This record gives sequence, C-alpha cells and structure tokens, in this order.
Amino acid sequence: MVTPTQEIWDWLAEVPDPEIPVVSVTELGIIREVAWDGDTLKVAITPTYSGCPATSVIDLMVEEKLREKGVQNIALERRLSPPWTTDWVAQSARDKLREYGIAPPIDGTASDGRMGRAARLSGHNLTIPCPRCASGNTDKVSQFGSTPCKAAYVCRDCLEPFDYFKCH
Repeated sequence: MVTPTQEIWDWLAEVPDPEIPVVSVTELGIIREVAWDGDTLKVAITPTYSGCPATSVIDLMVEEKLREKGVQNIALERRLSPPWTTDWVAQSARDKLREYGIAPPIDGTASDGRMGRAARLSGHNLTIPCPRCASGNTDKVSQFGSTPCKAAYVCRDCLEPFDYFKCH
C-alpha cells in the first residue's frame, strides 16, 4: 500500500534542521517535492546553499525518518535549481527562530538571491531587530555567525549578541 504524500509531508515535518533544531526541514522550505514513482518514494531536497555542511546530515535524517515509518525504497534528489531562498521559510519557522534567539530573515529581501531588492533600492543597510528585545538599535559584528547562513549581530540596547538568518 502506498502512503499518501500528505502523510509523508507530515512525517518530514518532524525532521528538525540539524543546525537549528527548533525548526523542521519542511518549515525551512528545503523539502521541495515528495512523489511516488512506482514503489519508490522520491524526495527532492534543496539545500540552503550548495556548500551547506548540514546537507548530508539532513539527507540521513530524512531517510531515517522515512525508514522508521516503513518506507523501503527511497530516492533522494538534491535539487539546486531554483536555488533555495529565505522567501521559502514558513512564518511558523520565522516565529520559532525569533523565540530561539535568532533574528529571522526580513520578508521580501531575498528576491534576487543576493543582498535583496529592498536593501539595494533603499541604498541603506537593513535594520535587523533584536530577537530578544525587538530593538532596531543593532550592529553587525561579522558577516558570518554560528553557521555560514547566519551573520553575527549585537543589540546596543540589551547588549545581547544574536545571529541573523541571512537572506538569500
């Protein structure tokens, strides 16, 4: 019997991102497609960027979850086109990131996969609100935070350091 794909999406929603365990791989938008091809389940995964060190761990976690649920024949596909964008991050994940102490990506700034159309058009740096106190009085400390997909910031009001999930 073939498991309905919606049930498989529900199972994959239980797989946490290995670098940010409060959000699932589905909430991050990196699971792109789930489909049956005969008796083989095909799952397309788009990494947050092509050199993401967590990609192989995510593949393993997805496969383990599916095998735990009884799926025998699995084909994982690494899909690089279109490239992943922070626009694919679900609102639930953005809320969880903020609660976890990570500033979520700013909506609408990942439109071209680089700095973001909104930032380019304004000619100004984006204001990244502190996830702890919501102050906009923040400074970027480093382009790279705890992982390559995050930048390190500090809040000048509450003095707390935090990561910002960079837009791309």
